[in-house]
Amino acid sequence: MDTDTLWRHIDRERIDLADLIESLTFEQLATPSSCAGWTIRDVAVHLTQSHANARDVLAAAVRYGFRFNTMIREMAIRDQTPPDEAADKLRRMVGSRRHPFGTNERAPLIDALLHGQDIAVPLAIDRPMPVDAAATAAREIWDVAFPFFARRRNRGLRFVATDVDFEVGADRVVEAPIRDILMHLSGRTPVHRLPVSDDSDSGSRAG
Repeated sequence: MDTDTLWRHIDRERIDLADLIESLTFEQLATPSSCAGWTIRDVAVHLTQSHANARDVLAAAVRYGFRFNTMIREMAIRDQTPPDEAADKLRRMVGSRRHPFGTNERAPLIDALLHGQDIAVPLAIDRPMPVDAAATAAREIWDVAFPFFARRRNRGLRFVATDVDFEVGADRVVEAPIRDILMHLSGRTPVHRLPVSDDSDSGSRAG
């Protein structure tokens, strides 16, 4: 996916997520999200933190002993930005091409797609994903180990999307829509909840 298309997807996701966050009640915002240990409010605030400056990120990394998952979680939980302000911040990020310090431009796409589901799934809201954007995010998660380690966790499995041209891994076939594959590769969906075929064609390798 070219850079302009990628950022158009990010902008659309941010606008839509801002609208969704503003529509939620206090009770919904306090609901545990699909991201372990975070409420839906925490996820909403985290989405705005991809514009944190490098100095703040480095200071937080030192404070939490370079335990990055802990740092990210604590930054979201401790940030008391009200949800309506978080939605406004997301809208003001539209058009910017900044991405989190130490990452590439695909990081905000992954964040928007995954955290959109972290908000929607617990509330039984069906939030479709653009399949080309989801495939780009899934490929990045597969190719770049940290923080998901998808390739290591899924040795012996070959993931084939049923709704877009996407295939990674080797051996035993897992066929599913790209949204489900992306959620699994990010660690959110156990593989036993995806259809696994015994017709593996194990001699082929995709990625």
